[in-house]
Amino acid sequence: MSHLERATEAAAETVAEASAEAIRLRRALDRLDQAVIVCDERGEAVFRNSRAIGLLANRHADALAAQAVDELLAQAASGGPSERTLELYGPPRRSLHMRAESIDNGQRSIGVIAVIEDVSDRRRLEEVRRDFVANVSHELKTPMGALGLLAETLLAETEPEVSRRLAQRIHTEAFRISRIIDDLLDLSRIESESSPPREPVLVNLVMAEAAERVRAAAEQRQVTVKLEEPDPPLAVLGDRRQLTSAVYNLLENAVKFSYEGGVVLCSGAVEGDEAVIAVTDRGIGIPSRDLERIFERFYRVDHGRSRSTGGTGLGLAIVRHVAQNHHGSVTVESREGEGATFTLRLPLHGRGEP
Repeated sequence: MSHLERATEAAAETVAEASAEAIRLRRALDRLDQAVIVCDERGEAVFRNSRAIGLLANRHADALAAQAVDELLAQAASGGPSERTLELYGPPRRSLHMRAESIDNGQRSIGVIAVIEDVSDRRRLEEVRRDFVANVSHELKTPMGALGLLAETLLAETEPEVSRRLAQRIHTEAFRISRIIDDLLDLSRIESESSPPREPVLVNLVMAEAAERVRAAAEQRQVTVKLEEPDPPLAVLGDRRQLTSAVYNLLENAVKFSYEGGVVLCSGAVEGDEAVIAVTDRGIGIPSRDLERIFERFYRVDHGRSRSTGGTGLGLAIVRHVAQNHHGSVTVESREGEGATFTLRLPLHGRGEP
């Protein structure tokens, strides 16, 4: 074989290896969760992985992202590393963290690489965690402060009747703290049991148990709780304790926000492959601006009324997590001043269960 032939064969092998390596590199970059853009020394994009192609489409919000990336690449090409966070208000709202750096071959710059990461979920979790800590601190601080003041007043009080009233107030505040802690423990347990033990549970039994648990509170407010159990009885696959807790919290919420002498209706039915439990009241209702947030922890439509009725702001968050744990859903329909209907949907046992 001549020297030319050997050189040609070696060059062909080198090209083949480089081509295979480029393909591997492209495939690897396409697997990343981050968007990656590579530009040559002229500033022209020579590579975008699949995440970058999807991110920088032609929609308005993505056009803003594309403009921000171009500015970042230009900054990196003319200087050192450059990074920024871009907030896109959507919908949906997104947070993009972008970083760009120059690429060199040891002697001169041969291009720029930009990496864009969608940090929306991380930001959202940080906000939820921050809000939760702030809210639970506030919820516990208020009754604890009241307990301190009441106890201090009680120590200096000599009138028996006044002392009795102060003691009753202390008992009320202590019970409120206990309720908050109990609900926090329930929520923590339900969140940790994302896959609870599953067994056939009668919807009729869950509704009856929940109604019995809320009966004392309903009688105190002179509210009637009516049950319309499904006939024939329905069964779902799940955890009886969690499901009873969810229906109880819906009933308790309805009783608290009903007018005295009102009626709360809890009904069960079948819709397709789902068991549907609806809790309806004719109370104060929920403003439309609050409907999307009422399932958040500690979120209250009316702070003053919630505290006067002993609400902890955790009941509907518990309902949402129970629904998620059972591959179901919970929704609300309401108009201010006309009451509300909460609907819990769960897969029927033996028909469309996950």
